[in-house]
Amino acid sequence: MRRNIIWVLLFFVFFTGGCSQKKQPTKQSPKVKRYNEATMRSYMVRGKRYHPTYVKVGDKMKGISSWYGPHFHGKKTSNGETYNMNEATAAHKTWPMDTMVRVKNMQNGKNTIVRINDRGPFVSGRIIDCSFGAGKSLGLDVCGTAKVELQVVGFAGNVYSPDTIAKQRKTNTQVKIKLTNFGVQVGAFRHYEGAKVFKRKYSGIDERYYPVIRKFDDVDGEPLYRVWLMGFGSEAEAMDFKIAHHMSDAFIVRL
Repeated sequence: MRRNIIWVLLFFVFFTGGCSQKKQPTKQSPKVKRYNEATMRSYMVRGKRYHPTYVKVGDKMKGISSWYGPHFHGKKTSNGETYNMNEATAAHKTWPMDTMVRVKNMQNGKNTIVRINDRGPFVSGRIIDCSFGAGKSLGLDVCGTAKVELQVVGFAGNVYSPDTIAKQRKTNTQVKIKLTNFGVQVGAFRHYEGAKVFKRKYSGIDERYYPVIRKFDDVDGEPLYRVWLMGFGSEAEAMDFKIAHHMSDAFIVRL
């Protein structure tokens, strides 16, 4: 009898709460991108503490950009990826991982879009460290450093056009980020190329979630590339997705 009463009460709370939520206007609510909490914790380098901050599409910053390449190629980045100096990535001291940033060289007018996947540069006055590939497209391989303007243009591979960004800023509906650390492993591969195929496969499955590749070493020391679909706000949300897409072999991960 007591169990029946509890179920009735839970149903009443859920039903009435859901109804009241639907009545709230959502037209002008800012869009939200979920993000991993672990990479937003404060950290210390050379005696100085840094505090990662949240950003929204359209945010800007000016300063000096540098680049880093061969010495770090193949090493781990701050978010656990393997650094590839030829990919369009960058290091930033405080902006969230997977933030898409347009970098404009103020000295020659060249610009490119990078994805933040590392922390740095820890040199006074410098605000971003571009990968060799991104730096070369900006002309940094020639001059070493340059004055740049940064603008947040999206998250996790999603890039918004200048017109969309201007409209979002005007209506105060800029895309923002929200903490999360749950995901679904959708595949594991011995070869990186296989993981890249799966990453592309899941990149457009749902705009709320984004695929990443994580490299691990198995018991024999051989590399294993796991493809994780990240961006779930809770374990329950990740489980619902897994069930809805009939992913019987997939399992929940948490960073």
